Amino acid sequence: MIIAVDGTLASGKGTVARGLARHFGLPHLDTGALYRAVAVAVLSAGGDPRDPETARAAARALDPSAIAENAIRTAEAGAAASVVAVQQGVRDALFDLQKRFAEQPGGAVLDGRDIGTVVCPHADVKFYVDADPAVRAERRWRELAARGDTVSLEEIRRQLDERDRRDSSRETAPLMRAEDAILLDTTHLSIDATLAEAVRIVQNKTDAAPRT
Repeated sequence: MIIAVDGTLASGKGTVARGLARHFGLPHLDTGALYRAVAVAVLSAGGDPRDPETARAAARALDPSAIAENAIRTAEAGAAASVVAVQQGVRDALFDLQKRFAEQPGGAVLDGRDIGTVVCPHADVKFYVDADPAVRAERRWRELAARGDTVSLEEIRRQLDERDRRDSSRETAPLMRAEDAILLDTTHLSIDATLAEAVRIVQNKTDAAPRT
């Protein structure tokens, strides 16, 4: 069983994907972490994320098992990830990795921005997770503040608007809802309520049962 979870930044898609993976006993891949890791690798080496050759080389050399979670979750890493993610060389380098993960025996849960449309167009269940931009900005600001990042809420709003525009308008694999993806609007839903709804939908669509 392959479950694709796409959506906007700070909408809750990662939380939904991780929860589904735990519930159904499936491996989970946060594909956004791959692009963040590429961006961090470029920045750490003093490179420019906008340089296609530098970004592609970093993507080809990426070791998913060596990704430093704290380093990739900063506002700077997120902004740079959006820059490298529009580059075809980077996407090509990471595409095969994502496909192999999805097609492993038993299936998997993947979340990102083009899982249901590009990486796993034949996924058994597809979700598109979204929320009001103001709500997403505050969630992201609180998340970063909890990690010690001093970025302002106003700056987060600006970055989120810029990220949404870039991700939705890029020529390669733009952020969009697949035609057969089920919308989960988390604006007024708690994490528990959102996950419960997602689990119910998967079970109804696949007659799947939790693995113990």
